[in-house]
Amino acid sequence: MGFFENLTSFFFDVGILSWDVLLTLSNLVKRNRRVRHVTPQGQPGYGGCWPEYRPPRETDSRCSCPALNALANHGIISRSGRDISFVEVGNHIRATYNFSPTFCSFVPHFAARMLNKSYSKDTFDLKELDLHNGIEHDASLLRLDTAFQPDQSIKHVPFIEELLAAATGKDEDGNDLITTKDLSRMLGKRRAIARAVNENFSLSFFHKIFGSTNAATLVTVFGGRVDHLHSFLLHERLPEGWESHIRQPYGMTLTTFNKTIL
Repeated sequence: MGFFENLTSFFFDVGILSWDVLLTLSNLVKRNRRVRHVTPQGQPGYGGCWPEYRPPRETDSRCSCPALNALANHGIISRSGRDISFVEVGNHIRATYNFSPTFCSFVPHFAARMLNKSYSKDTFDLKELDLHNGIEHDASLLRLDTAFQPDQSIKHVPFIEELLAAATGKDEDGNDLITTKDLSRMLGKRRAIARAVNENFSLSFFHKIFGSTNAATLVTVFGGRVDHLHSFLLHERLPEGWESHIRQPYGMTLTTFNKTIL
């Protein structure tokens, strides 16, 4: 990336972060979205009615992110997981999971830079996002390290089952809940084991923070509900009737997201 590209990226990031602070403050004073109205009317999933789920075919492209894979499995983005617009994926992340417009602009821009592609003109396949130590990283809660499983679209079922079994919380209806303490404990365990068994193990400060905040979305977006997470993590399927637990009018901002570090 040349000097002018770096300068442009710098001013873009400053602008996004400034806008993000304003949205975060606005979320504090504006009324939350009503239950059953978190997904905007006219968007897939409005009222908890999600498009038909179809598991991926062998020729389809998938990645290590269950949130993106679920969008493809429901046909919200390309079911093949190929030729996806960076702009389009940001819009659908916002509508489905209620992340802020700043988050849904910054993350696809980051991915485009990582892949040396144009945010506005190019497309990508989901598998491309698994560039090791780009966004994907070692010590995942859901996948073996790349050293042991190069195809990061493949879930490691024992990890997921152990995570779900670690839930210690209950909601008022008696549903099992994963808590932030449960997630923190399991993250610590995964990192310790990965460091011990993977001679190529690496986990930068950036990826440690990213992994922690990403894990926290299981509580912020799914409320920690084990039955919902079973569908989402094992089948990469959005449960019927489900909607994001993020109800702020402008969605989960980057500022708020970074405060969820476990």
